Amino acid sequence: MPGMKILSVLLLCLPLAVHAEWGQFDFDYANERPWVELAAQLPATPIAENLIEFNVSSATRNRHYIDAASISVGEDQVVRYTVVIDAAGGARNVLFEGMRCVTSEHRTYAYGQPDGSWTRARKSGWESIKLRSLLSHRKALFEDHFCFNGITVKDAREAVFYLRNPRQSVDFH
Repeated sequence: MPGMKILSVLLLCLPLAVHAEWGQFDFDYANERPWVELAAQLPATPIAENLIEFNVSSATRNRHYIDAASISVGEDQVVRYTVVIDAAGGARNVLFEGMRCVTSEHRTYAYGQPDGSWTRARKSGWESIKLRSLLSHRKALFEDHFCFNGITVKDAREAVFYLRNPRQSVDFH
């Protein structure tokens, strides 16, 4: 039976094909460059028309907003955004931050001032997102808007969609 001979030859070649594929993967992985963060550019001062409110938790009376115009996703896979937090007591906090979905980390680059200027954060290294805190705006952004199972949103458009439609599924192609 000629068909059986061809099948036998194909089955014998299968391990070689699998090995070649894994060999290329090992080569690509070994030559992978270390992650390098891109320089962050300070955004414009947030304006009311661009603010999208998002829910953090029923455990807080603060109101949280993202400035849609400030959102970017860099080639370094960092989602950068301006968050505005209006405290129940009347204070307003404005922060320019970055989030790395793949490592569950965040970084604060700068703080907004009442005159519209920015002050660079003195301590601005990468820190773990506290995923157990009910009061963390970063936890809410990570879980519901910018990261899904550690996968970063593709671009600002997709991030805005998820801010307006938490945990929705959509194809942006």
